[in-house]
Amino acid sequence: MARIAGVNIPAQKRVLIALTYIHGIGPAKAREIVGKIGIPEERRVNELSDEEVLRIREVIDSDYRVEGDLRREVAMNIKRLMDLACYRGLRHRKGLPVHGQRTHTNARTRKGPAKPIAGKKK
Repeated sequence: MARIAGVNIPAQKRVLIALTYIHGIGPAKAREIVGKIGIPEERRVNELSDEEVLRIREVIDSDYRVEGDLRREVAMNIKRLMDLACYRGLRHRKGLPVHGQRTHTNARTRKGPAKPIAGKKK
């Protein structure tokens, strides 16, 4: 099992898929990384040599913001919005959808489980 950017990536998967296990790397960036290094896309992680894993690690460290740094930056951006008390910051603070979705119905992921209201009839 290879360890890249503090994440154990699965050994049986193809390199393209395994790289997406790292926070901040999706399919497009994974394809870009593999292209820079020159590894075939069909190659599996357990078939990689130590040198290839090291090259992947170096490319990710030098060119991309991933894992802890990215999570910290996103958290700081949200905290900044909340401190400004702008509309998006208020939505974050209240735990409501931020991007204009309706909340009359749905939005259960952000709002949490439904709370019954005493005395309300259908």
